[in-house]
Amino acid sequence: MLASQSPARLQTLRNAGVEPEVIVSGVDEDNVTAESPGELARLLAALKARAVVSELDDHATVLGCDSVLEIDGVAYGKPGTPEVARERWRAMRGKSGVLHTGHCLFDTNSKTELRELASTKVYFADLTDDEIDAYVATGEPLVVAGSFTVDGIGGPFVTGIEGDYHNVVGLSLPLLRTMLAQVGIAWPSLWAPPKKRVDYNESEAARYDDTRGGVERAQAAARAVQSLLPEGSHRVLELAVGTGIVGAELVAQGNLVHGFDLSTAMLQHAKIRLPGHVAAADATRLPVTDRRTDAVVAIWLLHLVDDSAPILAEVARILRPGGVFLTTTDKNEATRYAEGREPNTTRAQDALSRLVTEAAVHGLVLDGATSFPGPSYPSGGVPVYPLVRFRRA
Repeated sequence: MLASQSPARLQTLRNAGVEPEVIVSGVDEDNVTAESPGELARLLAALKARAVVSELDDHATVLGCDSVLEIDGVAYGKPGTPEVARERWRAMRGKSGVLHTGHCLFDTNSKTELRELASTKVYFADLTDDEIDAYVATGEPLVVAGSFTVDGIGGPFVTGIEGDYHNVVGLSLPLLRTMLAQVGIAWPSLWAPPKKRVDYNESEAARYDDTRGGVERAQAAARAVQSLLPEGSHRVLELAVGTGIVGAELVAQGNLVHGFDLSTAMLQHAKIRLPGHVAAADATRLPVTDRRTDAVVAIWLLHLVDDSAPILAEVARILRPGGVFLTTTDKNEATRYAEGREPNTTRAQDALSRLVTEAAVHGLVLDGATSFPGPSYPSGGVPVYPLVRFRRA
């Protein structure tokens, strides 16, 4: 379990083949002090891990992490406000600092608690005032330790590092590997198995639209999406873009749409409707920069996956503050209703209750909803698909 809400730490583990369960600790970092910046990072990591362990009702191995930037003996965490971020960057431009990341691994099976610290020297570019103002305006430096990232928008402002790159991102993978070994966990045992894929051959892709309500259903979906988008034209990223039929309708309403999908056959059709704006990508590993996307749309995706949580985490990573995520929910339930069947008692991956709970972990708040009809069924029923909006805090 990862006792941290940091998207960068989660992505670092995923890139290394590990899929942790995320539980945010809720520790108030502002009211914790220590004798040195390094000890502060180590203490905060331990407090995060222990807070999560105290809430467990089963055995687990919990990792808590916290990062602090040290410059001239002073510890700098998240600035929180644009004014503080500007002041810090004006003080540290052209200088170097040490990024400390505390790691606390608590294994409840062996009742073992390990605390370690990884430290990496970071060199900063001599930014102009205009560059500082522009960087602060992106919002990124307000929510990260030391007011910078090395893997995001702030990357060009870091001229060099001495030590572990991953430590600057948020956690040291080599250090974590040795800590896990001390509690009897081999690193390769954590590699997540390949996810199931919903794929289509060319024949299935060619007839997909006709068997799913065609343009009429796509137009209904696009109108619902448009009603939940903030006013004005938008840059919309559509997950599971499929044949591009919904995306094309969103373009017709004045939006710039980029689409991702895993199916090569589906993308061949999407390329015709959205030329130059579609690509192959996994919804849990999008080739998109942190906190730069206005709106993400997922129509009939989450009910197909084994676990919707990684997708919500990835959406939260790429949405800018105030950005929105629009997704259909309870798709199978709408279909069962139209067919005259009883509701399913299992908790589907697109169940609204599940999505609201998981979204909150990643700073996504439900703040809008609508619905749209699908094609009628032979039984005479018409499915009504809920569409909800989550806003990035």
